[in-house]
Amino acid sequence: MMTKTFDIYSTIQAQKVHFNNRFGIEVAADLYLPENYEDKLWPAIVVSGPFGAVKEQASGLYAQEFAKNGFVALAFDPSFTGESGGAVRNVAEPAIFAEDYSAAVDYLGNLPYVNRDRIGAQAICGLSGMALTAAGADTRIKAVATASMYDMSKSMYLGYKNSYSDDQKAKLRDYVSQQRWIDVDKGATETGHYSLGYHELGFDTAGNVMSDDNLFPKQLPEDADSIAKAFFDYYRTSRGYHERSINSTAAWTATTPMSFYQFPLYANIKDISPRPILFVAGENAHSLYHSEEAYALANEPKELLIVPGADHVDLYDQKDKIPFDRLVEFFAQHLSLQK
Repeated sequence: MMTKTFDIYSTIQAQKVHFNNRFGIEVAADLYLPENYEDKLWPAIVVSGPFGAVKEQASGLYAQEFAKNGFVALAFDPSFTGESGGAVRNVAEPAIFAEDYSAAVDYLGNLPYVNRDRIGAQAICGLSGMALTAAGADTRIKAVATASMYDMSKSMYLGYKNSYSDDQKAKLRDYVSQQRWIDVDKGATETGHYSLGYHELGFDTAGNVMSDDNLFPKQLPEDADSIAKAFFDYYRTSRGYHERSINSTAAWTATTPMSFYQFPLYANIKDISPRPILFVAGENAHSLYHSEEAYALANEPKELLIVPGADHVDLYDQKDKIPFDRLVEFFAQHLSLQK
């Protein structure tokens, strides 16, 4: 069994923990503890993402770094993924993923060495929209930071840079709807074994919807675009591969997009104010526009930090590009302990 995809600090203790969300699903997490953690009350940070990754990948790296800098940090696997529960595997549900953040706050706030009034959230890539959604409703989340943010609802339904036409969106809705008949006819509703497919459906040159039961091939074609190459380099090579990661080994359930077509993420983003939001994105990231759009919608206090020379995937694991100094400063300022 694989462990973590990043270097482990010998001075930071990590514990495997479990807790239930309010839907009764058991969420699995790794709890990272600062040195001498039992000596006082600490601020805490909930961490999750990217979409389709597990806690042994980017979120664990972030959580460990936060623990090194004086925070209790919890990296969790969203429901239905990794080591978390949920009878149907590889399904994404935005409302439940947002609830997982609040359930993680429940867990942290019940630890005797955590100050429950000083809990923040750090999200990476596709879990960012769910973290912002959670924070809009859950005022216990006192500060939110995102890295390489994706709005998965827009990405699935509107395509890259919101470019899909009404006709294309109609084709997406019909494709996913017909996929439900396929699952019904093969008995998936009884067995729980649903067909797999792309969560971000594309179109071929004839305008037909494209999908596959694996997000990435074992070998990437030489003519693959730079975005596919960047994701492949992280999820399918020794750099970030993990056997429990959906993106490394399989795909989401083929009907997963339907929930995102119905659920506009962070519609309540203005309600996060006066709690602060920090958006971090790479200068060369294809996803930069997601951070820019969310930043424009949010009320103050807010900040958009663009990392020079970084692409989307760099902010998963490249510690020379991830602005941990600024992230630590942000959370230290807004989760500061009141004596």
